[in-house]
Amino acid sequence: MPTRYTLDEQQCRNLEISARREWVLTNGIGGFAMGTASGINTRRYHGQLVAATSPPTGRTVLLAAVDATVQTGGNPMGISANQYPGAIYPEGYHYLREFSVDGVAVWKYRVANAHVEKRLSIHPNVNAVTIEYRNTGRGPFLLTLRPLMSHKDYHGNFSASDGYPQSLMFVDGKTTVKNDAIALHLLHPEAMRMPVQGWYYRFEHQRESERGLDARDDLFCPCELRYELLPGQSAVLVASTEFEVSPCPPQIYSDERNYRLTPALKDAAARFFVSTQERSSIIAGYPWFTDWGRDTMISIPGLCLHTGRVAEARRILTDYASQIHKGLIPNRFVESGDPDTNTADATLWFVNAVYKTLEAEWDEAFAVRMMRALEEVFDWHVRGTLFGIRVDPADGLLTQGEPGVQLTWMDAKVGDWVVTPRHGKPVEINGLWINAVRAMEWLAGKVGSPRSADFTAAAEAATASFEPRFWHEVRGHYLDTVDPGDASLRPNQLIAMSLPFSPVDPEHARRALGVIARELVTPAGLRTLGPNEPGYRGRFRGSLPELDAAYHQGTVWPWLLGPYVTALVRYTGDRQEAKKVLRNARQMLSEYGLGGIAEVYDGDEPQSPGGCPWQAWSLAEILRAWVEDVGGD
Repeated sequence: MPTRYTLDEQQCRNLEISARREWVLTNGIGGFAMGTASGINTRRYHGQLVAATSPPTGRTVLLAAVDATVQTGGNPMGISANQYPGAIYPEGYHYLREFSVDGVAVWKYRVANAHVEKRLSIHPNVNAVTIEYRNTGRGPFLLTLRPLMSHKDYHGNFSASDGYPQSLMFVDGKTTVKNDAIALHLLHPEAMRMPVQGWYYRFEHQRESERGLDARDDLFCPCELRYELLPGQSAVLVASTEFEVSPCPPQIYSDERNYRLTPALKDAAARFFVSTQERSSIIAGYPWFTDWGRDTMISIPGLCLHTGRVAEARRILTDYASQIHKGLIPNRFVESGDPDTNTADATLWFVNAVYKTLEAEWDEAFAVRMMRALEEVFDWHVRGTLFGIRVDPADGLLTQGEPGVQLTWMDAKVGDWVVTPRHGKPVEINGLWINAVRAMEWLAGKVGSPRSADFTAAAEAATASFEPRFWHEVRGHYLDTVDPGDASLRPNQLIAMSLPFSPVDPEHARRALGVIARELVTPAGLRTLGPNEPGYRGRFRGSLPELDAAYHQGTVWPWLLGPYVTALVRYTGDRQEAKKVLRNARQMLSEYGLGGIAEVYDGDEPQSPGGCPWQAWSLAEILRAWVEDVGGD
């Protein structure tokens, strides 16, 4: 059974909790439904149908919300909730007795003598949702629904316009709203439809206000839907971009709640996969990320190989291999246009994912295809490719960098300011390079490639330089970059320590782990900069430029728990301590995005989650380390 996350009555009625606990349901092609337990849309990205109009991108908020009132004899009472400037109306969270989400989002209300259960289900592989309101009480009531909609890019805002919608059609049991060639069909066969149309103005999204962004939307109501519901009866509303679609079949889940960590992590993994005519991939995070090459490759071992999706891993890697340009896989697929390749590490993570996938399950045809791709990667890196990425023949290490371009995972940029440029030879880039050529050497031996000697020579040259160039005896840890040298205490050295073909000296690794444990490790992840280093920022708060400036300057990233735990087990053998390091994961799954692990946390206590509520590599690396390194269940 899917893991269920539940808020009780006290939590539901406390907006500090229910308006900050978010849920998401995904459809496998990039679309989703998302909101808060309270029912208030606190982000511009929230909506009961956010369609991927050009899967897996083109995400458009179509059905933003449904206003609902219940009438048992007196005045109608609202069970929905919206934030307006200075006010919440209706205040339906006061009537909310329970919220839960597993494969379905469920709200249970008690208002006057009426008991109402709302269930929202998303349809797999199609942009559609089914919303059901059921009379679970003993008496009848009148239910009135007002669908509130927009046709807006999910990154943007929506304002009232005389020209919206371009087309509005009413037929028996169906209302269609069309704008910019995108149609939203509302299927409501049992409803009494009333010709009530108009704009609802100035919805306010608290999370966007906190980020210093435009926080207001206007929404359009095309009609009013009324249902007289006897006990046990339901009102069913289907919203879809497809003209013909049936309601989602009822989904019944057990009341038994499974709190074991491994099943919870594996359940959470499913929402990140997308498969479309364009490609198979992994969404980096919900709500605002698309599929990023780096995130996808880091996530494959945890999300695919430890959840029985080895074939899916092969499909993803094959699709990315087909997009290699000058030896680089895409850094990210954008909403429109050609993919970006501004990354020095995504391709090296790609090689690591190929190795781990073949190690998990050998497939000869896939291995041969990948060998050809890896040979292309190797040749371009040796001769030099985009953004100054090339092997330095003087020491065999990989150098990279170009003014104004961020190429490592620490990629924050504010205007023209690259916050952590890390030009030269970063420690994890060179750990990844050595790991990559060793993986190529391994694969060449398996498939009989004549390039084996080339890979061996490259690996030995880089390995011979790694320790002399990166180890800092006085500080007792590895430099973050060389040429130019940067001795700042950062967690990137852990990546070099934890890779399958790590070049580090075990004794040096143990010493560095001691420093890292004291300065960087927190219950929620690792700080990106030591708290005693110049430029440290302990709070991930403020406007978007302030957030970007703090992103890799002390902010904690949960995904780094994976490399840390792997290195800890490998060099100390202390699995019990490693298990303790991951003990907070269960709480992390329920304190922000329900069933997800946040992108970041504050560096200083008390550590609050921030950024993206469902981050793929946060979940993937914790899952991988939990299963692979400590044998968790």
